[in-house]
Amino acid sequence: MRVYPYPRLTGAVTVRVTAVRLRGPGDTREQLDSRGYSVIEQVVALGRAERDDWQTARLALTATIPAREIETKGHWSDVMAVAVLAEGATNTRTVARLEPDAAGGRDWTGEIELDRDNYVDRASLAVHVVATVGGIAGRIIASTDQEWLIDVTADAPLRDRQLEVSTVSFARGAEWLRSFRDAPWIVDTAGRMPTVRLNSDFEGLVALVESQGSKVESVVGEMVLAQMCADVWTAVFHTAIGDLEIEDDGTPLFPSDWRGAVLREMLPDIVPGRSVEDALREVHIRRAGQGSWADLQPRIQYAAARRAEVPKALAAAVRDIERLDQETHA
Repeated sequence: MRVYPYPRLTGAVTVRVTAVRLRGPGDTREQLDSRGYSVIEQVVALGRAERDDWQTARLALTATIPAREIETKGHWSDVMAVAVLAEGATNTRTVARLEPDAAGGRDWTGEIELDRDNYVDRASLAVHVVATVGGIAGRIIASTDQEWLIDVTADAPLRDRQLEVSTVSFARGAEWLRSFRDAPWIVDTAGRMPTVRLNSDFEGLVALVESQGSKVESVVGEMVLAQMCADVWTAVFHTAIGDLEIEDDGTPLFPSDWRGAVLREMLPDIVPGRSVEDALREVHIRRAGQGSWADLQPRIQYAAARRAEVPKALAAAVRDIERLDQETHA
């Protein structure tokens, strides 16, 4: 454990990538598909871009810092939050300053730009809280526990494939899987990272997921993937909300790992019009039995479907099926 000669924050600092904008020749711009970045894995896969001539990627960030601790302890002044993007392979470093959303607020937002000519592999993204301590400016008083990875070439936002998608026979696999033998897949959140298990006994499923087969099968496969993603979001939300640390006064705390990122991502759609802290408290109270937990389920399903882009996938599938039908009868 590293010891510092000055007081540092004990609360967690977290950061989320909320959008990615790509700029190409002639100042053309486009948004990266939201499936190109994962708040669970904390990875951005720029290889998923629909065009390969992009020149810069601008990442919108939201960092959360322990504002209450800063206010109550009073050890620090001139507090600021900075995002740092760095890559060891090229020895490149980019720094951007974030701004607080409101006076004394926990959330700090901003953007940082990645120049494709300067980054060739995987860059790490971290947020540091900097302050004046004991009259000395520029001291780092807190940093994110886990950095985001910005992968310039990958087309899937996976950190060493920690979010595993494995194919296994439910009927002949582990005993606990056998009771799910009729399910096409399940989301296992028991480990450190969520795992999607595909049932190899479900005829044609693996081929659909891997987009093998005809055009119709490819269309159906995209819908299957979207539904699978929605199931993942739903499962990880319930896992995250079911394992909260509670302060002495009953206030639920955001976890510092992927569970906290999932909650911050989904809560605005589940309890709209409230701060994420108030939304977390409301959901926790309802889950504990003080209010209707059942009434929140449609909002949870809606939030999961939005992040999995189920409406977009369904609309695309309908258009593609109509087009294929027209081509068949032409």
